[in-house]
Amino acid sequence: MTVYLVGAGPGDPGLLTRRGAELLARADVVLYDRLSVASLLDLAPAEAERISVGKTPRGSSTPQDEINRLLVEHGLSGREVVRLKGGDPFVFARGGEEALALAAAGVPFEVVPGISAAIAAPAYAGVPVTHRGVSTSFTVVTGHEDPWASSGTDWDAVARIGGTIVVMMGVATRGEIARRLIAGGRDPATPVMAVWWGTRPEQRSLRTVLASLGEAPVGTTATIVIGEVAALDLAWFERRPLFGRTVVVTRAAHQAGSLSRRLRSLGAEVVEVPTIRIVPPTDGGRGLADAAARLGSFDWVALTSANAVSALFEHVWDARALAGCRVAAIGPGTGEALARHGVRADLVPERSVAEGLLGDLAASPPGRVLVPQARSARPVLVAGLRKAGWDVEVAEAYGTEPADVAPAVVTAAAQADAIAFTSASTVAGFVRAAGRDACPACVISIGPTTSSAAIELGLSVTREADPHTLDGLVTALQEALTS
Repeated sequence: MTVYLVGAGPGDPGLLTRRGAELLARADVVLYDRLSVASLLDLAPAEAERISVGKTPRGSSTPQDEINRLLVEHGLSGREVVRLKGGDPFVFARGGEEALALAAAGVPFEVVPGISAAIAAPAYAGVPVTHRGVSTSFTVVTGHEDPWASSGTDWDAVARIGGTIVVMMGVATRGEIARRLIAGGRDPATPVMAVWWGTRPEQRSLRTVLASLGEAPVGTTATIVIGEVAALDLAWFERRPLFGRTVVVTRAAHQAGSLSRRLRSLGAEVVEVPTIRIVPPTDGGRGLADAAARLGSFDWVALTSANAVSALFEHVWDARALAGCRVAAIGPGTGEALARHGVRADLVPERSVAEGLLGDLAASPPGRVLVPQARSARPVLVAGLRKAGWDVEVAEAYGTEPADVAPAVVTAAAQADAIAFTSASTVAGFVRAAGRDACPACVISIGPTTSSAAIELGLSVTREADPHTLDGLVTALQEALTS
């Protein structure tokens, strides 16, 4: 087996390399830094052992010798080991020391480069480290106060070399660094940009000049860019519409990704609260499988959720099996789920609720209809169709159960700017797990049924998505938080 020294990048989980993601997905053991984004750990198998070996400035830390020992120990155990390091393993990350320890112990290792904050943090702040006509080179230097760093760096030479200077780990020594660079010939008016928590939703940046750097209120973990490029203002990350906002996403655990990705692309920090989890039907899916084998005997198939679509198509291998019947979708979101399987809904009611679907179907001559639905689905559609003379066959497609929510997640949710509810069951699940007091004041609902559930539980709905889709939900969130 091999120990993989994987660069996790500077913070944005999207900057992890494909190779890094592949290795995490099959890891048996993950040793991770404090600066690694927590969500990256979710890429490892649930059963993988996760060991925090992060270092905290002026706080408790795992000694480097202990990290080396752990890497060798787990590497010799025959398991797949990923050492997840912030930034790049070989850029001020002590990856060379870990590689030497592994080599000395005869443990095979591989280095997977990562994107260093030295270039990523400035880029996310809108500062290119090189720019035609301004800077043709950049120097990356540590500002760490350990004796080896201060004595081992020729600051006069750094000042004279020209181009851009990128200082890592130099917040505590920034005043001395500025003094040495000015003494070495750098203009005191040289522009400076400091970026901390770069590439993350909490990113902050500050502009100053070299002479004022020592007194500037620079945050910890900052990357400091010194040079004429720091005067360029190509900001994009901090200007996204939801930057600085935190949104709670409530969906089944396996479904949160799509909505979270859309919100993060708009700059929001996302707190995922998986209030429900989707579970198999009580009969193991036999009833739905039997009905799917007889699709030709139905005039209609009525689908009331994207989950029902997914469950049905576990038993339908060819969309042509639906050729003999028409398909109804309760709303655009369910219609989109059908489209992903190559099926276009024949009917999507104007109102994305069971009552709307019932009204439109009941307007047609009664026929035979299959309704795959959740175990706890509202009886409105089935009872209404039967009353209207329809021959209704119900197939249990899935069930929902409460998901456990960690206290820390509840606390984070209570401090958020808004919460997005994607179904009535997520409303009930959130209130049950966290309580109404943990719900942010800004409540966005995906549709009427979800809104009704929220109101019944004592919540005030700020906006309802129109259309009743994830895109509509994102638009409603954006309007509510930027108006």
